[in-house]
Amino acid sequence: MSETTTATTTEALRERALKLDAADPLADRRELFALDDGVYLDGNSLGALPAHVPARVQDVLTRQWGELRIRSWDESGWWTAPERIGDRIAPLVGAAAGQIVVGDSTSVNVFKAVVAAARIAGEGRDEILVDATSFPTDGYIAASAARLTGHRIVPVAPADVPAALGPRTAVVLLNHVDYRSGRLHDLPGLTAAVHAAGGVAVWDLCHSAGALPVGLDEHGVDLAVGCTYKYLNGGPGSPAYLYVAERHQAAFDSPLPGWNSHADPFGMTPGYAPADGSVRGRVGTPDIVSMLTLEAALDVWDGVAVDAVRAKSLALTDFFLECVEAYVPAGRVTSVTPAAHTERGSQVALRCDDAEPVMRRLIERGVVGDLRRPDVLRFGFTPLYVGFADAERAARVLAEVLAGERAA
Repeated sequence: MSETTTATTTEALRERALKLDAADPLADRRELFALDDGVYLDGNSLGALPAHVPARVQDVLTRQWGELRIRSWDESGWWTAPERIGDRIAPLVGAAAGQIVVGDSTSVNVFKAVVAAARIAGEGRDEILVDATSFPTDGYIAASAARLTGHRIVPVAPADVPAALGPRTAVVLLNHVDYRSGRLHDLPGLTAAVHAAGGVAVWDLCHSAGALPVGLDEHGVDLAVGCTYKYLNGGPGSPAYLYVAERHQAAFDSPLPGWNSHADPFGMTPGYAPADGSVRGRVGTPDIVSMLTLEAALDVWDGVAVDAVRAKSLALTDFFLECVEAYVPAGRVTSVTPAAHTERGSQVALRCDDAEPVMRRLIERGVVGDLRRPDVLRFGFTPLYVGFADAERAARVLAEVLAGERAA
């Protein structure tokens, strides 16, 4: 710890953490998860397991698959799962029912969304603007989509998007929250700017859904994609989702027209006729076991308001940063996550010269975060199960690890 940190300061922060936890309206949600005595701050990569999920999955395996077998497509609701689960995710991202379908990976859904958006934009627009700071896969997929559709990729930082828009803009693909820094981008303002230029806005919600309000319908987003294994706690590799605003569904022309999205999937006709509504976002046979695991995991959201989650997220990250400032030796870390609430997601990213060995020591001490090379420590705060005592302990252990690294 910092040489200036006193026992009184430590005790005061610990007491504040306990009081904040006692007053937390979401505190009882922690009991719904399978957690140990450590501090888990990596829910922005993989959410914790909801404790009731294994029993539900066991039913899927032994009864629905083991006993009912093929009958479960109808009797257990397997066939309608992609839209049914999409409707459960919809309130968490501010969407009305009938606009989200669950299935495939985020990458596959990015491909569907970008190509379909380019087709919606129409002739005469040949530029796809892509977030230059995005998670790399989004850029890879967008570049491939551009090659296939005869468009040109224009990498641009989100803040520079308004200046880069023009009459050639077809599609703009942006991340709501930057995966590395935790910066929250201006979804309402950027979407409005894209529309004013005549383009189609596609948003990646992987680091925002389940952590903060999104407002897809309210802000007129055209298409969006997201994963479910982070703040939605759907499990490793759980299926992603695709949002297609109702006003675009009739024009949504998927580049992957599979039998599951056919208007008459069991007609087995040689010609493709797309189904109506969000079903158009389906491709092949859904991954039922993973999908129903996600459906069970979403039970932890029953009765939870996203605004309450956001309020706790900001309070947690504020408190963690305060503890870091109080405990960590001066100059050892620098926050790259914006201080302004309007620009912050639900993680704190700290620049640290020796990030890799520091994170390894933290994990050995029971504080699990992750890193982004070469020098960023990431700490994700999932309000449903992370408390203020966790934040204080994580900052204190970080200080101890950094002091040990310096002494070594």
